[in-house]
Amino acid sequence: MVNIGIFVGSSGGITLSAAQQLEELFENSQLINMEEDYDDLEQFDEFDVLLIGSSTWGQGDVQRDWVDPLFEMQNEEPDFSGKKVAFFGAGDQESHPEEFVTALGKMKDIFTKLGADTEYGYTSAEGYTFKYSYAQKDGRFCGLAIDDINQEDLTQERVFNWAQQLKKEMGI
Repeated sequence: MVNIGIFVGSSGGITLSAAQQLEELFENSQLINMEEDYDDLEQFDEFDVLLIGSSTWGQGDVQRDWVDPLFEMQNEEPDFSGKKVAFFGAGDQESHPEEFVTALGKMKDIFTKLGADTEYGYTSAEGYTFKYSYAQKDGRFCGLAIDDINQEDLTQERVFNWAQQLKKEMGI
């Protein structure tokens, strides 16, 4: 059976709530809250599949609990070859339309550089209104974009549908 690690950094609770829903939807999954449960890079080794969650802050920055681990990754360059990785996170497309869920794209770049297979979980950008997102290419986000501030009524369905999509794409 595939081991799934759901690593999440969340300040306002929206991304954490999505991670908790994902943990319920995936058998053999474990939620690692980056603030409370994360110890070191070796924790990633325990899992075959990584679901990486981060809200986007400021000028498209990752959530603060991800800053040090990502810095370590870039310096230590762990090998994520063979790992299937997908990204999810919250943003606010109305208050921050110029950097909507940009953190997802930045994280994808880092995990891809370290050998992870990050071609899972892409979702359509249709139905969102924003000016720019580094996470969006060719009309698709490189993961699940959540805007619980402006589209709260769509969040639960989006998370559920994304989980079903990942199960098919990853064969889990």
